[in-house]
Amino acid sequence: MALTGARKKQIAIVTGGGDAPGLNAVIRGIVVRAISLGYDVLGFRKGWAGLLGEGEQHPLDLDEVEDIHTLGGTILGTSRTNPYKIPGGVDQVKATLKKFNCDYLIAIGGEDTLGVAWKLHQDGIKVVGVPKTIDNDVSATDYTFGFDTSVNIAADAIDRLHTTAQSHERVMVVEVMGRHAGWLTLHAGMAGGAHVILLPEYPYDINEICKIIRRRESQGKHYTMIAVSEGAKAIEGDIVKQVDKKDMFGHVRLGGIGERLAQDLEKLTGKEARHVVLGHLQRAGHPTAFDRVLGTRLGVHAAEMVENKEFGKIAALQGTEIVSKDMKAALGELKTVPRHRYDEARIFFGVE
Repeated sequence: MALTGARKKQIAIVTGGGDAPGLNAVIRGIVVRAISLGYDVLGFRKGWAGLLGEGEQHPLDLDEVEDIHTLGGTILGTSRTNPYKIPGGVDQVKATLKKFNCDYLIAIGGEDTLGVAWKLHQDGIKVVGVPKTIDNDVSATDYTFGFDTSVNIAADAIDRLHTTAQSHERVMVVEVMGRHAGWLTLHAGMAGGAHVILLPEYPYDINEICKIIRRRESQGKHYTMIAVSEGAKAIEGDIVKQVDKKDMFGHVRLGGIGERLAQDLEKLTGKEARHVVLGHLQRAGHPTAFDRVLGTRLGVHAAEMVENKEFGKIAALQGTEIVSKDMKAALGELKTVPRHRYDEARIFFGVE
């Protein structure tokens, strides 16, 4: 009678929250490195919902992930599900991992996903994390994958809109993603040559924007490009929301600041104003080379963290190196744009 070998230890992977270019590169990095270390890998679809029994499970091997680093989105799908807001959710996650013989869990996501992962770690699950957000607002890492791709998409849009703004002598307001942190708007606005950049961190004065528009007019520059974060608000105003209903992590859906700002500026200056909402276009499509490489390196490190039993930690970029950081350091306080970085951009506003 032939003896059967010992069961290989298995790693489960979930991707949660919004999709980000480079997610598949992370998955590929995890799978290739984990298999080389002697692990099997099982992907759960639909994020935390998959561990609640709402999604399929799929073994991930070398053939499955061979070329996925070039693809946008995530082959595992995603959702904004919070097992701690569902009765019996945590017990179901544990039961699912046990049912499919998953000894370890790698969670790829932003602050919400990592917040769940941290709680699961405290509840006894052997979990490591990889930070993900196009907003680049996760603490404990210098940059998140997906940010570079999103900046390039938004900057290209602003570049292109210069021509129609010039041709029609309009004010063009471009609404960029960014709920609480304006990194994406700051970088895209600077790269695209926006004349005004408005961020969630610093409430804007509508009169100052009007002054910039009028000054440009007096200089023979009959158009103005404005980049505004979806979470930006006026000094005496509130964040503009699409709907008040909150998701499982307490977030409302933002959007509409671009349209409101364009209407206000047209009324106050007499200049024709239009708005463009980039929306999900910013997170769509193929990742840049930077995000492919960063995602791959983070995935490789995450698999090595499992091997080294560095549970309750995340793979993070520090300078040019990938390091392990405590997961808790990525939670609680978002990484927002400091004043000196915004002042660098304001030099180009023409503000006296």
